[in-house]
Amino acid sequence: MKLVLTFLMVLMAQSGWADTLVPVRTIRAKQIIHAEDLAYKSVDIAGAFSDPAELIGQEARVSLYAGRPIRPGDVGPPAIVERNDLVVLKFRRGGLLISTEGRSLGRGSEGDIIRAMNLSSRSTLSGRIGADGSIEVR
Repeated sequence: MKLVLTFLMVLMAQSGWADTLVPVRTIRAKQIIHAEDLAYKSVDIAGAFSDPAELIGQEARVSLYAGRPIRPGDVGPPAIVERNDLVVLKFRRGGLLISTEGRSLGRGSEGDIIRAMNLSSRSTLSGRIGADGSIEVR
């Protein structure tokens, strides 16, 4: 498949066609995009992806249908926290760090803000997901 993508890239570059990446099959939401899932289509659509490196390894946020362009809002980094996961809730203020156990009420990737429940107090709060999967609350 990589040979086909390379051939298409060279052919399109020589002919001056606009190239847009499209899925070759339906990719369901929450699935990771692989190189063999992508092909070029000779249409120019504003905002659509044209570089496979920007898509490979990303997670589909919505269903992506074969032959339709992929837009930036349709994909994102893979989720590291799933709904109902047990997570560490962290509160930082100056040199103080308080950690407790919580349960995520949503799913997301690093940097996303999601809601979580403190298992000790049963209160819900919002926080930002860290690289280690913990949630930093304010």
